[in-house]
Amino acid sequence: MPSRATIVVVPRERFSFARESLESIYEHTPPPVRLVYVDGGSPPAVARDLRAAAAAHGFELLRTDEYLTPNRARNLGAARAETPYVVFVDNDVLVTAGWLDALVDCADATSAAIVGPLCLEGALADEKIHIAGGTLSFVEEHGARVLRERHRHAGRRLSSLAGTLEREACDVVEFHTMLVRRDVLLRVGPLDERLTTREHVDLCLAVRDAGESIWFEPAAVMTYMAPPPFAWSDVLYYRRRWKRRVALASLHRFAAKWGVAVERRHRVFLARHRRRLVASLLPPSLRPWLRVR
Repeated sequence: MPSRATIVVVPRERFSFARESLESIYEHTPPPVRLVYVDGGSPPAVARDLRAAAAAHGFELLRTDEYLTPNRARNLGAARAETPYVVFVDNDVLVTAGWLDALVDCADATSAAIVGPLCLEGALADEKIHIAGGTLSFVEEHGARVLRERHRHAGRRLSSLAGTLEREACDVVEFHTMLVRRDVLLRVGPLDERLTTREHVDLCLAVRDAGESIWFEPAAVMTYMAPPPFAWSDVLYYRRRWKRRVALASLHRFAAKWGVAVERRHRVFLARHRRRLVASLLPPSLRPWLRVR
């Protein structure tokens, strides 16, 4: 039976975890696997690994010599899909058994436009929840219209919820791993390539405005392996990915599209991302000065 979903793997902010991430997809996804891998300027060693993996597994490898923003890479990969569903996967995640079938089953059962998995953070054994679906709400604060994004159960241990997570509608899921119905993506897309942050919110708002639904599926489990560590070959891409001028332009682009204010907390979030790289390269004794958690 042909695959009903095309997996599109894209770079997020580094390349050094690409091999482990790709291996987890093939380990935990039964054939046939329809996969498009977008390699945006990875260093020579990673590029060689990806070419070898593409030859071994038969997936489509799209290579550019320049760095790509995630949404640019997603658009390139999605353009190669012909299946009913496109599943975007960042190159720094690990998936688990049954992940893809669970996402597709949820989309089939609910007619969802977007389905997000239970997204953990760090080692699977730590069971730390990154997002289990989320909510979005427009509110007025201090005379300004702002958008509040809340990640359900963020920071909690999965075991503390004692099996209470259920399939349910939500407002937002993240691009770490995200299933999108291709007909909806064609209708509301392409993804906005001027956004390098809050791009998941942008798509979810567009889908909601189109009258479509977003669902959380706890039977699909994956984990986001946030850096550090960094390889030296990650440094240039990471710096460009979170460059202050580009990141602020993205925040203002999002704010203009959705009629909301640019909040200080979003600037702080971006600054912490930039400091994360510097902190990882400093001796441990100096890292507290950067206030990076």
